[in-house]
Order: sequence, then C-alpha cells, then structure tokens
Amino acid sequence: MTSPVLVTGGTGTLGRLVVPLLTGAGCEVRVLSRHRPGIGRATADVEYLTGDLRADQGIEAAVAGARTVVHLAGGPKGDDDAARNLVRAASRAGVRHLVHISVIGADRLPVGWLRSKLAAERAVADSDVPWTTLRAAQFHDLVLTVAEKMAKLPVVPVPGGLRFEPVDARDVASRLVELTLGGPAGLVPDLAGPRVYGMAELLRGYLAARGSRRLMMPIRLPGQAGRAYRAGENLARAGATAGKRTWEEFLAERVRPR
Repeated sequence: MTSPVLVTGGTGTLGRLVVPLLTGAGCEVRVLSRHRPGIGRATADVEYLTGDLRADQGIEAAVAGARTVVHLAGGPKGDDDAARNLVRAASRAGVRHLVHISVIGADRLPVGWLRSKLAAERAVADSDVPWTTLRAAQFHDLVLTVAEKMAKLPVVPVPGGLRFEPVDARDVASRLVELTLGGPAGLVPDLAGPRVYGMAELLRGYLAARGSRRLMMPIRLPGQAGRAYRAGENLARAGATAGKRTWEEFLAERVRPR
C-alpha cells in the first residue's frame, strides 16, 4: 500500500483543484482542513481530517504515515505559525518532501501578510524536511472578487502605476502536482501570467465582460507599499514560468453580461 499524500487546505480554491489531479495521477490523498467536509465527501482515494495548523491541533494524526505533504493552507495572518507547526510535525513523522505554495513578492513587498508568507517560506527552508516552494501571482479568482466589489461603487478608484500578472488557479494546480510527483527542488521559478495588466485594464476587462460602465478616478497609493508596487516588486522575476489562461479567457468562463 502506498503512503498517502497529505494536502493541507485541500478544500480551498487551490486545494479543490489539486486533490483530483493527485488522485488522477494514482495518489492516495489525505486532506487536512479546519472545517469538517460534507457527508459523502470522502472517497476511496481521499480521506478528510479536521485540524487547525495555527492552533497546532490534529497535525500529528494528519502527517502520520505520509511521505509527501502539499501545504496549501493560508490566510490573512498566521501563516508563519502554521508552517512552523506543520514542519515540526512533518519532521517527526519522517516526511520526505514538503511542497509549499507562496506568493510572488513575499521577499520584496513591505506588506504585513506577505511578511508572514516569507516567514512561512523560511520555516520550510530551515527545517530538515526536503522541500519545494512555488511562488505564484494573484489568482484570477481573487482579482475577480476585487473587481466585483470595486464595480459596485459609483466611482471606481484606480491606483496609478500598479501592474499585475494574475494567473489561473488551474495552471497553479497543474504545476504543483508536477512538483509533488517530482523530487524536492527548493525554490523553483515563479508562476505568473501569461500577461501583465495595469489595474485599470483589469477593471475595464471585467466591466466589459459584465456589460457595465463606471467612471474611474486615478489615485496614488501612498507609502512604501505604493512605491514597491509601482516599481513592480509584485511581478515575477526573470525566468518565471508563464501560465496558459489569460484574464480575458477566465472572464469569458466566469462572468455573464447583465
């Protein structure tokens, strides 16, 4: 019997895509999440466990017998504590490969939640568990959520000089599974794009797909964070891997005209 692959955050946006790809590749999967899944969720290839990485609850049972861990769980704060608890348990359990998702710009942007992401990266890298970390750009799903909220305003504020290269979560999931099935590789090339957009361009794309119009007002994002974003510190480094699905293709699938 093969050892299971543990996926933390396996019921989230990315996890729901990664889990079926792993089972499709012949892996037995164990999912750790904070919330108990619905009745009938478990299958012959997927076992669901409840635990809390930040509170250090349920981790020992989740990692027991697992040779590979795919760490996808994350939130607005506490990712560093969650990673430390996970790698400590993984080390004791003899895990041979920990695959970790992070965010492009974690090491360059002076933003609180990204500092937590960077600390989580360091917790993984400094452990004695062989590891792979992939930094990805913002998902199309997140950009869509932001665009939907901003489009509800009568006048949409648009920070000038900000550029983004959002990536489709399906492309990230495919890359993560590829990395999981391979050996530990350390920090691998970023995954973003395939295109870079200005903030106004992203919003116009959404409004066009929705069949809506809004007045846009340029604003300036202040402080160190504003300067870092205008300098493109949130963009992928040279040598990055490009995603396949564009923002426009994503909108065509997800947004219906009014």
